[in-house]
Amino acid sequence: MKRESFSHLAHGPRILADIGGSSASFGLETAPNQIEAIWIAECATYPTLGAAMVAYLSQPATVAAGGYQARFAGIAIANPIDGDWVTMTNHHWSFSIEAVCSQFSLKSLVVVNDFTALASALPYLAPEHKHQVGGGIIRSGATIGLVGADAGLGVSGLVPAGDRWIAIDSEGGHATFAPMNEREIDILRYARRYHEHVSSERLVSGIGLALVYRALCERARVEPQNLGTAEIMERGVHRLDPVCEETLLAFCEMLGTVAGNVALTLGAKGGIYIGGRTVLKMSEFFERSGFRARFEQKGRFSDYLAHIPTYVITEQYPVLIGMSAMLSAA
Repeated sequence: MKRESFSHLAHGPRILADIGGSSASFGLETAPNQIEAIWIAECATYPTLGAAMVAYLSQPATVAAGGYQARFAGIAIANPIDGDWVTMTNHHWSFSIEAVCSQFSLKSLVVVNDFTALASALPYLAPEHKHQVGGGIIRSGATIGLVGADAGLGVSGLVPAGDRWIAIDSEGGHATFAPMNEREIDILRYARRYHEHVSSERLVSGIGLALVYRALCERARVEPQNLGTAEIMERGVHRLDPVCEETLLAFCEMLGTVAGNVALTLGAKGGIYIGGRTVLKMSEFFERSGFRARFEQKGRFSDYLAHIPTYVITEQYPVLIGMSAMLSAA
């Protein structure tokens, strides 16, 4: 994934895509470090991935940039990848990689987990596209960790291998949730009424906020309102509802626990990066929260974690950058 080793796209532009549970981002790489014709689509608008790709290739900006000439593509998707058939966990799309390749006359289609692609972007983020929260200093050449909350919860990392990096293909967001205080124990008890296995993703994610909100309403002995993720965040960030605010505070602390666990598991002295749109939507709230304190709260290893920096990724389309890097390294 060395940027200087990029082929200069001698075979034409490359289609890049970041497919999430609710929305998809498409872009066209026309030259090294140049991604244009970016287009965002709501997944629910299109019956299949193929239909969304047809719509993207029909966009005026994509046509003007030569999108229909693309014979190489890379898709990062919020899903484990194992073989040709892909069935999304958080959306109804299913597809055959070979069939999509055939439909669009592609010579090559690389499909990877979205957090593997996001991890691949980390070495190429400009300083202005990441924001440090708390202390710590990067150890050069050390393993890097990644955690991100969007519709779900993603985990990955980068392991140094000489002058290259190897991205970890992980489903760590589905590891069992570990409560750290009485509030989180009550949240876990509530969640277990509905889920036999309560993973971190069930609670520490965009889709998990509503479950945490209902649990905290019961804990506070107030009647829960029918609020979605966006409404909980809006009310919590602006302190319009005490339970919504507590929901976001709990989210930030629980994310700190997950990030600290990843840092210890990987020995991520190269830093921990926080991706996903959920944190970006509450950036100032997040910085004031207990995230960093919880990240370091590991007993005898608190000092170990205090030296590891944590960064929020602020680049708008980091997964597309990572997908580009992966195609160039293939």
